[in-house]
Amino acid sequence: MKYLSIDIETYSSINLAKSGVYRYCEAEDFEILLFGYSLDGGEVKVVDLARGEKIPKNIVRAISDDGIIKWAFNATFERICLSRHLGLPTGTYLDPSSWRCTMIWSAYLGLPLSLMGVGAVLGLQRQKLSEGKDLVRYFCTPCNPTITNGGRTRNEADDAPDKWKLFIEYNKRDVEVEIAIHQRLYRLPVPDAIWDEYLLDQGINDRGVLVDKNLVDNAIRMDKRAREELITRMKDLTDLENPNSVPQVKTWLSENGLEVDSLGKKDVMTALQDAPPQIQEVLELRLQLAKSSVKKYQAMENAVCSDGRARGMFQFYGANRTGRWAGRLVQMQNLPQNHLEDLETARTLVTSGGYEAVQILYSDVPNTLSQLVRTAFIPRSGYRFIVSDFSAIEARVLSWLAGETWRMEIFAENGDIYCASASQMFKVPVEKHGQNAHLRQKGKIAELALGYGGSVGALKAMGALDMGLEEDELKPLVDVWRQSNPNIVQLWWDVDKVVKEAVRGKTTTNTHDINFSHESGFLFITLPSGRRLAYVKPRMGTNDFGNDCVTYEGVGATKKWERIETYGPKVVENIVQAISRDILCYSMQQLKDHRICMHIHDEIVIEAPDEMELETIEASMAASPSWADGLLLNADGFETKFYKKD
Repeated sequence: MKYLSIDIETYSSINLAKSGVYRYCEAEDFEILLFGYSLDGGEVKVVDLARGEKIPKNIVRAISDDGIIKWAFNATFERICLSRHLGLPTGTYLDPSSWRCTMIWSAYLGLPLSLMGVGAVLGLQRQKLSEGKDLVRYFCTPCNPTITNGGRTRNEADDAPDKWKLFIEYNKRDVEVEIAIHQRLYRLPVPDAIWDEYLLDQGINDRGVLVDKNLVDNAIRMDKRAREELITRMKDLTDLENPNSVPQVKTWLSENGLEVDSLGKKDVMTALQDAPPQIQEVLELRLQLAKSSVKKYQAMENAVCSDGRARGMFQFYGANRTGRWAGRLVQMQNLPQNHLEDLETARTLVTSGGYEAVQILYSDVPNTLSQLVRTAFIPRSGYRFIVSDFSAIEARVLSWLAGETWRMEIFAENGDIYCASASQMFKVPVEKHGQNAHLRQKGKIAELALGYGGSVGALKAMGALDMGLEEDELKPLVDVWRQSNPNIVQLWWDVDKVVKEAVRGKTTTNTHDINFSHESGFLFITLPSGRRLAYVKPRMGTNDFGNDCVTYEGVGATKKWERIETYGPKVVENIVQAISRDILCYSMQQLKDHRICMHIHDEIVIEAPDEMELETIEASMAASPSWADGLLLNADGFETKFYKKD
C-alpha cells in the first residue's frame, strides 16, 4: 500500500460552518457514519460505521502510518475527525506530514475549491452526486422534532433505508471523483515545496490560539445591554417600532427634513455635519448601533475548543489567484483596528464586567468593544506575543521587480515611501511632520491606489475626495505618479504584452525574469521562488474598448465560476501579491519552530517564551530568500500581553 484515498460522512450537533472542524468533532454526539476508502486508486469500499461495521485493522494502521500517504478533498476535515475517532485528546491530532489534500491541488491550479466544482470544470465522466447536499442535511445534522417524524431530533439509517443506501453511494462516489481528479491532474503535480508549506499551515491551525473567555463572554453581554439601551433611546426620540430598521429610520429622517442615500457610515458621517441637534443624536445612535462587533466575539465563542484555544482560522491557498491565505470562522484578515490610548484599562474593565465604568469612561460602548476584539487573543500562561510585520512589502516587491531605483534607495535607508513619492511627484522636499507635510497625504493616496494601473476611479475608491483632494486634482495626480514611476508603468505593459503572446501563440515568454507559459489548458506564471500561478482555460478575447485582451475561467466578482478578463497591470498585482506571499512563507518556514499561532496579511504572531528576543524575529523576517537577490526587506515588531495593532 502506497496511498489511501479517504472520504467520510459524519454527525455532530455542533454547526460545522460556524464552529469549524476542531470544535465540531468535540461534540459528545460526534461520530463518523461512513468511511469510504480506496487503496492505491483501486476499488472503492464503504464501511458503514453507523450500522456497526468496523474499519479494517490494516486501514486503521495505515491512517496512523506516516509512511503511507492519505489523500482527501479538504483533508483537514478527515484528519481531525479521524483523530477524534481514534481517541486522541483535544490539541493532539494525526501528524499532517503524511496527508495530502486534493482541494489544495485544485487551488494550486486555479480550480474551484469544491469537489463538485472541480469535477464540472474538468468535465469528469463521474461527477459528485447532486443529491448529496440533501442527504448530508438529513443524516449529518440535527432535525426538528415533528409529529410526522415521531418527535426525533436526529435522522438515522433505519429511519430512511432507501436514503441511507443512496447516502452510501454518495460517499463512495466522492472517493471515485477524487481518484478521477488524480488521474486527470497527475501530469501537473503540486511541488514538494507547496506541501511543505501546507504542513506548516496545518501545524499552525492545529496549535490554534488561546481566547480570553472572560473578555469574550462579558463583551457579548455588554454589547447586548448597550444595544438594548441604544434602541430604547432611539424609540424615545423617534417613536419608531423598530429603530434598527433602515427603511424606518430613513423615512423618519425624511419626515424631519433630512434626505440620505443610505445609512452607511460614510453617508451618516456626512449628514452629521449639517444636521440640526434633534437629528444629530439619532444619527450618532445609528452609528453606535452599526458599530457593534458582537459577531466577532460570537465567532470566537463558537470556534474555541475545550482547552480554550480557537483553531482552524486560516485557509491555505484560500486565494488561489495568488496562493495567499484566506480567513475562516473569526476572519482574522478583517478585524477592527484599535486606537484607544488606554487600551489595557478598557480591556481590564470589560474583562471584569464593569459595564457602567466602560460607559462612563468611554461613552460609546459598542465602539469600545469593537476596538477590543483583537485583544481577546492571548498567549498561554508564562508566554507573551511577539508581533512582527513587513514594512511596505508590496511597494518593495513592486519596486524591486520593476527596477525603480529611486524607490529602492528610499527603502535602503528605511525612508518614508509616502513622503518620498510626494517629493518625487512634486519636486520639493516632503517631511512627515516638517516642510511640505501636506503633500504626504497625496503621496500616500497615490501609492495605495495607483501601483497596479489604477486611475481616477481608484483614487476615489481609496477615499481621495474624503481626504480633502478636489476632483480636478485627481487626473493630474495620476499623471504625475506615472511620470515619476516610469519603470513600474513599463512593467505593466511588458507583462501585458508577453501574457498575450503566451496565450495567442500557446508558447513560453519571459519578462523581468518571470516566465509565462501556455500548457495543458493553463496559463502558468513562474515566480522567482519557482512557484507557479495558474489561470484556467486562457484565451484571447475583446474588451469593452474593442481591444484584444486575455480571459480565463475563475471565481469572479459574482462569486460564481465565470470567464474573467485580465490585463497587464492586474496580472502585475497578482504577481506582486504572490511574491509577497512567498516571502511571508519563507519567513514562516524560518520561524516554524517558534510557535507561530497567527498570521494576518504580512504579519506573524508568535507565542514566545521569555528567552526569545524580538530582535531575533525581526532580523529573520528582514532576511531576503536567495531567489530575491537585491530585494530590500524590513520588519518591525513589538511585544504584548494580548494581541493588538501597535
